[in-house]
Amino acid sequence: MNAPLQDTAPAAGPLSRRGFSAALAAGALAGAVPAVRAQAGERIVLGQSAALTGPSAQLGLQFQAGARLAFEQVNAQGGVARRTIELRSLDDGYEPERCAENTRRFIADDVFALFGYIGTPTSLAAQPLFTQARVPFFAPFTGAVALRRPLNRLIFHVRASYEDEAELIVRQLTHLGLSRIGVFHQDDAYGQAGLEAVAKALAARKLQPAATGKVARNSVDVAAAVTPLVAARPEAIVQISTYAPSAAFVRAARKAGYGGGFYNVSFVGTQALADALGAEGAGVVVSQVVPSPYSGARQITREFHEAIKKGGAGVQPNYSSFEGYIAARVFIEGLRHASAQGAARPTREALVAGLEAVNGPVGGFAVNFGPGEHEGSHFVEMSMLTGDGRVRT
Repeated sequence: MNAPLQDTAPAAGPLSRRGFSAALAAGALAGAVPAVRAQAGERIVLGQSAALTGPSAQLGLQFQAGARLAFEQVNAQGGVARRTIELRSLDDGYEPERCAENTRRFIADDVFALFGYIGTPTSLAAQPLFTQARVPFFAPFTGAVALRRPLNRLIFHVRASYEDEAELIVRQLTHLGLSRIGVFHQDDAYGQAGLEAVAKALAARKLQPAATGKVARNSVDVAAAVTPLVAARPEAIVQISTYAPSAAFVRAARKAGYGGGFYNVSFVGTQALADALGAEGAGVVVSQVVPSPYSGARQITREFHEAIKKGGAGVQPNYSSFEGYIAARVFIEGLRHASAQGAARPTREALVAGLEAVNGPVGGFAVNFGPGEHEGSHFVEMSMLTGDGRVRT
């Protein structure tokens, strides 16, 4: 049995299923084909549009840090087929119009592929642009169904969907006998996707949201959402937002007298939420789409920490950075398949085919792509903040 990575992990010990439950109780083109264009030179250049400043910056910065760690690691070993990978990141502040402009710039610069875009509204703004230009779009940090169905052959997802996350959250809550469930959500495509996912999971159990409240993107003005949700007296509230407004909502709802539980989907940014709430985070739940970055039980986690020790002094091990690392590792595997096809340089079409050939564990993390399957993982598990900056799973 592998011991936990105590030297870098801020996580408490694991919870048993019973213990965890007890703790809880207290347009895409389906047939798009990428242009057959080779990447010039000896580098594979990827473009990333992400929130690197503003109230959602930690999502982009942490994901970027983990991805760069994996790319720098493979570059230090000679790259893939003697080609290094360069990740070029542009800040969009989590605003769709800025993301669209960044995407136009990447396309004009002829990047090989787009990688690790952060968010639903931003990714949706980029979708018609990369689809028309036939540029692969890999591992967006979003679980929105609109980017998954119908199938767009250019888009590959490494994370589970919001439907997967909402189903597990609602299953846990109803298993505990809770049926009055409210939803606090962002007033944009991300919030709507999450709200619809929760409503679908509830409807499968002949339930519906007890009440809803919303907040503008990149805002922490949650007062208008607190009033209807607290008044409805839900037993639990599912939060579909980023860490700053989610933290503001927890504080405001508790101040207004709400005594129920708070449940977040993974996009919230777990460590950033824990940092924002401090001691007030105790008992707040977050669903996760990658394994714990703190436990040494999995090969991919051990490799992540080893990479940090060797060359990632500035990388904080947390769920967002770990997701970036895993996404980059999966991309590298796809690129290896593409490079093995014998062409002088890999093409975008070869990359798509190479990614579709990734069907099996990457560092022990199951990823199953195929010609008709671009959702590589449906892994979801629950975690809980302890109030001292730690996360329990």
